Amino acid sequence: MYETFFRFSGKPFQLNPDPAFFYGSRGHRRAMAYLEYGLHQSEGFIVITGEVGAGKTTIVRSLLEQLDPGKVVAATIVSTQVDASDILRMVAGAFGVPSRNLDKAGLLLAIETYLVSVAAAGKRALLIIDEAQNLSAAAVEELRMLSNFQLEDHALLQSFLVGQPEFRDMMQRAEMQQLRQRVIASYHLGPLDLQETRGYIGSALRSRLVQRDLWVHRRHPAYHQHAVRPPAARGLPGRDAPGHRSPGA
Repeated sequence: MYETFFRFSGKPFQLNPDPAFFYGSRGHRRAMAYLEYGLHQSEGFIVITGEVGAGKTTIVRSLLEQLDPGKVVAATIVSTQVDASDILRMVAGAFGVPSRNLDKAGLLLAIETYLVSVAAAGKRALLIIDEAQNLSAAAVEELRMLSNFQLEDHALLQSFLVGQPEFRDMMQRAEMQQLRQRVIASYHLGPLDLQETRGYIGSALRSRLVQRDLWVHRRHPAYHQHAVRPPAARGLPGRDAPGHRSPGA
């Protein structure tokens, strides 16, 4: 109902990440910079962590929309609650590599062959693991082993690991030492501050307006007034308003 009333073209706020709307707070811009830096390095792992709803997936999807498919072949895995033996099949499936009836050795060979073909075509392969906190240590080790694939002195696969703070804790375990050595950049995305929260709300609303200028000039001052005035003053006559009487009058 409110979408029609305010003439929104769609929902300004929704649960699913929307890559079309990226709000560049200081933290989000820095996280994006880490991803872009890692992409430029063309090797190793980039780790981005943050609480639920912090905008991690939106950042990654926004980056993906900027990639040139003629230069980068990207694959994303979201469902990570799988055994170590299944993570390789998920990687193969994400890149479109047939894996039926292959044992582990055959699966690794198929993935490596595909990555070599990508490199031979002048492209790079990027693997994005979302919800990485659900990975087992054994599954993470399988991903690390994939980073060993090289063509001459060039890595054939780069990976972004995106997850909740639990994954950052997992990374500190002793058995994760070899993976930590492959991480070229890591960033934890924190919450928005008050000013950024206001900016985010305003930006989200404006991004869904059909008649943007009309709304900004006619409606925004009223919203700002109600947002800034203390609760006791909202909807009540002020001291100088008609009909107001001081105590004892």
